[in-house]
Amino acid sequence: MEYARSLHTYISDVENARMMLFLPHDSWEETVEFVRKAELEWRKPRPEYYEFIALLDEQNVGSVSVYMEDDFQTGELGYIIDKRYWHQGIATESMRALIGFSIEQLGLKHFTAHCDADNAGSRHVLEKLGMQLTIDNGVRKNRASGEEKTEYQYDLWV
Repeated sequence: MEYARSLHTYISDVENARMMLFLPHDSWEETVEFVRKAELEWRKPRPEYYEFIALLDEQNVGSVSVYMEDDFQTGELGYIIDKRYWHQGIATESMRALIGFSIEQLGLKHFTAHCDADNAGSRHVLEKLGMQLTIDNGVRKNRASGEEKTEYQYDLWV
């Protein structure tokens, strides 16, 4: 909860979250509920997902996540960076740390990530991580627009 206010700033910003499936958040209460659920998940003996805050000089500049698939060998990656910190390598660095944690601590062997086909910045981050485009014909509705968009899936095997 320590970072809930700063988290809410960028996940409720329509411009910042316009290409995200489940964002932006519509209210402070929605963000608080999201943080509470993440905290409860961390307390489980075998969490199904992990949410991390990305810090720069002790400032919350984004968040990254890994959601375990049923086999607990595969994790779906996600991230969002506060738009004030875009183009600084924070997403790539944070995701590399998350992948390292997921391999070493969780034993994951395979990673997937999805992004809006129009999100060139996200595609670039995923490619810098060594992920390969495997599906380019998915369909998604981003919460901010509600329009059907093309979704890409990227995969990484380790």
